Amino acid sequence: MEKPSLIASDIDGTLLTPFGEVAPRTADVVRRAGEDGIPVILVTGRPPRWIPPVAEATGLTGYAVCANGAILYDIGADRVVDVQSQLDPMQLHNVAEALDHAIPGCQLAAERVGSKAVEPGLQNFVIEAEYYNPWGDGEGQVVHRAEVLGHPAVKLLASHRKMTSDEMAAAARDVLGDSVDITFSSGSGLIEIGSPGVTKASGLADVAERFGVADTDVISFGDMPNDLPMLEWAGHGVAVANAHPTVLEAADEVTASNAEHGVAQVLERWF
Repeated sequence: MEKPSLIASDIDGTLLTPFGEVAPRTADVVRRAGEDGIPVILVTGRPPRWIPPVAEATGLTGYAVCANGAILYDIGADRVVDVQSQLDPMQLHNVAEALDHAIPGCQLAAERVGSKAVEPGLQNFVIEAEYYNPWGDGEGQVVHRAEVLGHPAVKLLASHRKMTSDEMAAAARDVLGDSVDITFSSGSGLIEIGSPGVTKASGLADVAERFGVADTDVISFGDMPNDLPMLEWAGHGVAVANAHPTVLEAADEVTASNAEHGVAQVLERWF
């Protein structure tokens, strides 16, 4: 494509190295793009509270699309600008009941949002006692299931130690269909469930509209199924070589892996 008017990148597995770091080469090209007046948008499954370390390493202060499109976060102002949609308690209970049937033994967690990345008094992330976090960061307040499901959430997560994420997603879609959006950003037995129609593509489209940029002038980068809607929506979707097979198949281009700074290799064509 010609020089993009907006750059969007997933974080984990894409922009970051396998060690979870921003490589100097990547940070430099992101900085050069910004100096050239091109917005660089982080588009991630992460919640806003997980954005500041990446933003600091890349020098980004603008928008981040979080929770797979549900949240638009202003990094510099530490402000949640918009919440596209949330699952209400009735929806959460219905989804949980369906998941218990489709994936016996799954454990649940809920992601909630306030007006900024970390809001005093708000339990941002609540988990069942046996919930398995593949990132192993120990985050989450352990509560009973009734509390997990009792408040609106931007994302419901389900984990299972003996299944892959692909297996879980297929089983969940069999019972839930398109009543919710089901995706995943890790292959290690974890699926992420949001409101129907809320994806990284819908979140990125909102940002592009704010900048007056057409989808054809957007380049996006990703590695996992939760990136698919964004890669298909953008004028040029790029998969890193370490991406999930479905992402590699759908992308307009495949670049080097995140270990080889694939995002930087593509952006260095223009910046």
